Amino acid sequence: MSDREVDQQLVERAQRGEKQAFGLLVSKYERKLARLLSRFIRDAAEVEDVTQEAFIKAYRALPTFRGDSAFYTWLYRIGINTAKNYLVAMGRRTPTATDIDAEDAEGFQDREQLRDLNTPENELISRQVADNVNQTLAELPEELRTAITLREIEGLSYEDIANIMNCPIGTVRSRIFRAREAIAAKLRPLLGTRKDRRW
Repeated sequence: MSDREVDQQLVERAQRGEKQAFGLLVSKYERKLARLLSRFIRDAAEVEDVTQEAFIKAYRALPTFRGDSAFYTWLYRIGINTAKNYLVAMGRRTPTATDIDAEDAEGFQDREQLRDLNTPENELISRQVADNVNQTLAELPEELRTAITLREIEGLSYEDIANIMNCPIGTVRSRIFRAREAIAAKLRPLLGTRKDRRW
């Protein structure tokens, strides 16, 4: 049985009033959702509050969930919208920096070229790469940052991202491409790659 099928069974049980079934979904996705929301909200206590609020909204909206998309796709959309609404209510916009570390930066293509942790020089380069990725992500428009985060850090499919962002798959591909190009432009001088190569 696939992960999506297991989630769908839990959703159906929760829709019939089994609170424990929804509790299992919360346990399964709470950390992943909080990690995603921490890309938008920096304070850990606020992330926890917004994550909890997103699950409350999801629980209340559960009777309307039809299973057209995966549960986590639906939940991530609720989470992102809750975070955006929270930032607007607090009079803030999306943060200008994120907490991407070297390990996250290595999620990008050709990661083996980015790290050889045996030398101090390569450790410094890895840190600089992470800093550049972090800075570039922070400077991206929100829709590009969300798309690349969901793809490269959360590992979601283009279809799932399209559902979360409520846009066509072609738009998702375009946003991810533009985000990758922006990151590549920042990394080229650091990695010494030619302009005709991304990394």
